[in-house]
This record gives sequence, structure tokens and C-alpha cells, in this order.
Amino acid sequence: MRSLLAIGTTLALCVPALSHASPPAEVDMLYEVAVAPSPERIRSDIQTLVDFGTRHTLSETESDTRGIGAARRWISAEFEKISAECGGCLEVIYVSDTISGESRIPEPTEVVSVLAIQRGTTDPNRYVMMSGDIDSRVTDPLNGTSDSPGANDNASGMAGAIEAARVLSKHKFAGSIIYAGLSGEEQGLFGGKIVADYALAQGWEIKGVLNNDMISNISGIDGVTDNTTARVFSEGTRFVETAAEARSRRFTGGEVDSPSRNLARYVKAQADQYMTNLNVMMVYRLDRFGRGGHHRPFNQVGIPGVRIMETHEHYDRQHQDLRTEDGVIYGDTMDGVDAVYAAKLTALNAITLAGMAGAPPFPASVEIEGAVQPSAKMTWETPGNAGNLAGYRVHWRLTTEPEWTRSRFIGKVNEWSFDNLVIDNYFFGVSAVAKDGSETPVVFPGAAGRF
Repeated sequence: MRSLLAIGTTLALCVPALSHASPPAEVDMLYEVAVAPSPERIRSDIQTLVDFGTRHTLSETESDTRGIGAARRWISAEFEKISAECGGCLEVIYVSDTISGESRIPEPTEVVSVLAIQRGTTDPNRYVMMSGDIDSRVTDPLNGTSDSPGANDNASGMAGAIEAARVLSKHKFAGSIIYAGLSGEEQGLFGGKIVADYALAQGWEIKGVLNNDMISNISGIDGVTDNTTARVFSEGTRFVETAAEARSRRFTGGEVDSPSRNLARYVKAQADQYMTNLNVMMVYRLDRFGRGGHHRPFNQVGIPGVRIMETHEHYDRQHQDLRTEDGVIYGDTMDGVDAVYAAKLTALNAITLAGMAGAPPFPASVEIEGAVQPSAKMTWETPGNAGNLAGYRVHWRLTTEPEWTRSRFIGKVNEWSFDNLVIDNYFFGVSAVAKDGSETPVVFPGAAGRF
């Protein structure tokens, strides 16, 4: 009898007080996007970037054939070419600042990044960004003259961003997409910092940064060859969390539910739904152990960001002078590039960008209550520019589960009671769903999860 009562309670969970709400269908267009990136185009773009000889931040800027200046002008020209094919749908800009007095940039150096912006149709100030790095390096971080092909690190991520622009510029979205080539990564993540500060100054609402750093190598120094797994790194708690917010989180939870962590869960969910033969490994770290990447400057100013990359790195092909020692070949050359794998990870980015850009505005001011009560109650607000909103989906999971496991579409309401679910035992969240089925990442209640 107790078992039957428990089943009945579960079935009664979240029965809506309003009329039945049916969720929109899955987004068929994303199945097409998932197979659209071209390995051949990506390989060609990686080769072009490699052929600039070196793209070191301190390298030549006046030549048309060598150095980072030539590389960034070529990237800008490629974005302009894509824009011409879509009727001027991309706004291509340079964002730069002069850095000096740093250990890896001792003399005044202009650090220049290239952005291509695809404006949204109804909510243009809401952005999602895909970034790759323009620059490369060899063993000495101050060596801006020696050949530094940087094929995998990180011509692959840059080529992926260009290819994503080619694919997604054929479609229109409610929100905006930024395709970014960031400079100065190897010298201290300066390009990302400059662009993050620029975005804040412009008042851009960037809801997610997908930093792609090394997406074409499938054979690791550990002897493993794997072309079916990608890693996604994300911070657990927000870097900008205040002392008061940390105290609140200590009693209400959210240590693994920062917006960056829920962005990582979203990347994985998109892959599970729209892709085949690709497994996403969520890594509960900001980045690799003791190392950094270009999503970090965005995290540091409160912009959610994750790192997408290969699973098995080959350190002989990273930050190495081109040489052979004791029969071991060192250097980041085209030999280590698997263009099919790079296309697969580019597709992962593309379906994530399209899903987020196509979604309605994120639920705002999400809060939850329910201490010493038999049910949890969550509330949220609907921002402006929500003309494509079909409704909301509530989510819940056990506190030990790494991903959102249960959900229900509830329509256009701004509160929900999880009847007979004790708040102590579960985590809760809410996402916004568009009329075409596009959906936001899950927003966790309170400051800990706020996008």
C-alpha cells in the first residue's frame, strides 16, 4: 500500500493548476546544423593559419604573409566574405588595446582581436559567443620570430569559429551570436580580458562563452586515440560571488550550479539530443589542473564561460620548438590535425550557439523557498523581448546527480510548486522554451545560478 501511495504521489507531481501545456517539438534544424561543418574547409583554414609561419602576439604585424598581423587581417577578410554571402548579416570589428610591462609582453604591444557579430532579430542585446585563439607560440614564450605553426593550438579553434559562422549565418535567431578570434592568449589571456571589458562597456548581455582551445587532436601522449569524446571545463562557483552571496550559498546550495556549470550541462544535453558518436565529458574544474584558457577572463567579470577541447592532449605538440630529439618529433604541425574530429567539435559549438540564440530571454530573478515545508516553490520573472516564448520548463534532480534528470514543461507561468518534493533533497531550476523548441540552459535559483 505504501508503494502504491508513493507511486501516486510521484505521478501527481507538478500537476498544473492551469490548462494542460504541451511542449514545442524538438528543433529539427539543429539536426542539420550538427552535420553541416565541413572537415575539408576546416583543414584548409587551419593550413592557411599555419602558413603564416608564426602568429605569436609579439610577431610581425606589417607583412601580408607572415605574423599575427597578416593572420588577423585574413580572419577579418574571411568573416567579411561570409557576411557578403548572407547579405551583410555579420558586423566585423577589431577590438584592441595596448599592453606593456608584463612578463610576456614587456614592450608596448597592440593586442588585437577580431569579432564577427550576427545580430538577433528580436533580442539583439543578448549574446552567445564562440571563440578561438589567433596566436601561437614555441618553447620560449617571448620568441616571436621562430616558426610556430600552432596547428592544433590553436588554429583548430579559430578555424572552428570561422566554420561555425559559415554554417549559422544561413539562419536567423532571436538573440545575437559572436564569432571571435582572440589574441594574446599565450601571453596572459589578454585578448579575452580586453574583449570582456569591451563587452561590459557596450552593455552586451553575454549569456555564454564557448572557448575552443585545441579541438583537432585525437591521439594523446597517454597512448589513447579517441575521436568520440570532448571535454567541457567549467567553474563550480561564480568568481564574482560576494561574501554575502557565499554565506547564503553555504546554507542553500549551488556549489556545482554556477551559470558556467549549467552552460556545460547544456552543451552536453545538446550533444546527447542532436549528435551521434560524440560523448561530452563534463570536467568539474575551471580548466586543466594548474592551467588556464580564454574563458577565464570572462568568468572573472561575471560572464558565464566554458572551455571545449579534445580529451587526450599530446604535450610534445604544445608550446614546442620544431625539432627531433632521440627520435621524438616535437612541434604543433598539421600532422597532429584530425579535421573530421575538429568538424565534430565545431558542430557541438554550432548546435549550442543556435540553441541559445534561438531561445527566448532567460528566466530572470529566479528564487526558491520551501524550508520546513512538504513542497518547494520556485518563482521567476519574464524579461522583455520574449515574443518567441512558448513557456517554461522546470527541472529537478537529486543533489548527488551531475546532470538534470527530470523536467516538465509547464507553459507560460511564473511560479511552480513541486508538490511533495522536500527542498532539502533536490536541486531545482527553470529554463525558457521558444515556440520552435529552442531552449535556454537551466537557471539555478538565487545569486549562485544567475546568468
